[in-house]
Amino acid sequence: MEPLSIQGAWTHTPVVHRDSRGEFLESFRAADLAAVAGHRLRLAQVNCSVSERGVIRGLHFADVPPSQAKYVTCVAGTVLDVIVDVRVGSPTFGQWTSVLLDDRNRRGVYVAEGLAHGFSVLSDRATVTYLCSEPYAPGREHGIHPLDPDLDIDWRLDVEPVLSDKDAAAPTLKEASGLLPGYQACLDLYESLA
Repeated sequence: MEPLSIQGAWTHTPVVHRDSRGEFLESFRAADLAAVAGHRLRLAQVNCSVSERGVIRGLHFADVPPSQAKYVTCVAGTVLDVIVDVRVGSPTFGQWTSVLLDDRNRRGVYVAEGLAHGFSVLSDRATVTYLCSEPYAPGREHGIHPLDPDLDIDWRLDVEPVLSDKDAAAPTLKEASGLLPGYQACLDLYESLA
């Protein structure tokens, strides 16, 4: 597990064993994540999305507590996975980082509670799976507009972005200020999970 530039986000590039039968890899190891995050990922739900080129899903986050941590992999195709620090008071508040996930390097990304997450589809089609620490709960789920000019995220798209109605209507980071989690509340949550 390698840390990304935002605290609470790590990437994992597995060893892919290839032979005449195909490939085998360990896409997620709880002990590896626990070693860096300080706690295991409590698996409550597994999501799978299939999207076409140009789709942007996100930027999504949930109320803290309990929020929702995610471990994200792209099992088919190529996506640009984006994490935004929306934790008010964080040293990296308002900053974003990205990781290319695809069906060749088989990399995965861990996104801690309190961070916003999204991805853009760079291949003709992509299938993404998310291991989630909490089930989806509409009343505590929020979004930031993925094309917020203040965030200025380079989604690396060569086509017009395709957004859901919900994501297209999401507020900018500034407009969402009352919905954002506090950094200290996130740190307290992380400590309680240890």
